Amino acid sequence: MKRSIRIIGIPIDLGQSKRGVDMGPAALRYAGLAENLTSLGYEVHDNGDIAVPIRETVADEMRHHYLPSICFTCRSVYEAARQAVEAGEIPIFIGGDHTLAIGSIGGVTHAQPAGLLWIDAHADSNTPDTTISGNIHGMALAVLLGDGYAELVDLVRPGPAILKEDVVLIAVRELDGDEKIRLRENGIKVYTMRDIDERGMGTVTREALEHLEHLERLHVSLDMDCMDPLEAPGVGTAVSGGLSYREGQLMMEIIADSGRCCALDIVEINPVLDRHNKTARLAVELAASLFGKRIL
Repeated sequence: MKRSIRIIGIPIDLGQSKRGVDMGPAALRYAGLAENLTSLGYEVHDNGDIAVPIRETVADEMRHHYLPSICFTCRSVYEAARQAVEAGEIPIFIGGDHTLAIGSIGGVTHAQPAGLLWIDAHADSNTPDTTISGNIHGMALAVLLGDGYAELVDLVRPGPAILKEDVVLIAVRELDGDEKIRLRENGIKVYTMRDIDERGMGTVTREALEHLEHLERLHVSLDMDCMDPLEAPGVGTAVSGGLSYREGQLMMEIIADSGRCCALDIVEINPVLDRHNKTARLAVELAASLFGKRIL
C-alpha cells in the first residue's frame, strides 16, 4: 500500500519584515515537489493554500507585529496538521515564514509526541522580552517550548507543544545573546556549524537521531537558510558559512534511513531574492532525499 503525503501551503509573510516569502509555496510547487514525491512511490495530495491575511488588509496590527493574524493562521495550520496525522498521512507544510511551525508542530504533536529536528541558521528562541526586531518568526521555537506570547503558547492546547529534551537544533550559526543563555539554561541539544565542520555531518546527524531515539516519530523543520547562501540565495535572513549541498543531502538521507520522519516544514524561501528558483529546487531535492531518493 502506498504511503500518503499531504502538501499544505501556508503563504505567510507576517512573522518577518522582508516581503516575498509568501510566494514560497508557489515556488516549491513550480520546482516539482509533488512530482518528485510521486516518482518515489507516494500517493501525493495537495491541499492548496491555507488562507492567510494579507498584511495590507490588517495594517492596524503592525504595532502588534501582526500577532492576531499569526494566531489565526497558526490555528488553521494546527487543525490541518492534526487532521493529516489522524488520516495516517505525512504532512508537508510549505511556507512562508517559520511562524507556521507553531501550528504545524503543535498539530503533529496533538495526540502523540514527536522529536523535533530544527534545521536552521538561527535558534528562533527569542521572546517578546528579548527580541531585537520584534519579528515573531524569531520566536517560533521559544513558543513551542512554552515561552512567549500567551496567545501563541496556548494556541489550541495550553502549555508547551514540545519538551526541551525532544528538540535538536542543527546548522546553527547566528544567535542573539539572550538566545545563547536560554539554550544553555534549558540544556537544549544544539549542533552548530563548528560541530559539523569538526566532526562531520554524518556523525552529527546520527547523534541527533540517537538523542531522540526515545520517540518513534520525527518532525523535520527545515529553514532553507540552514544552507550556505551560495547554495540557497533565496532566503530572507541569509548567513554565510552554512551547509554545503552534499552536507544537506547526507543529513536528509540519514534521517530517511531511520524511517521515523512523520512531518516536514519547508520554510523561508523568498523567490524575490532567489536566482532562477534555485532555492526552491534545492528544497525539493532535499525533500526527495528525506523521503527515500537514493543515489543507487
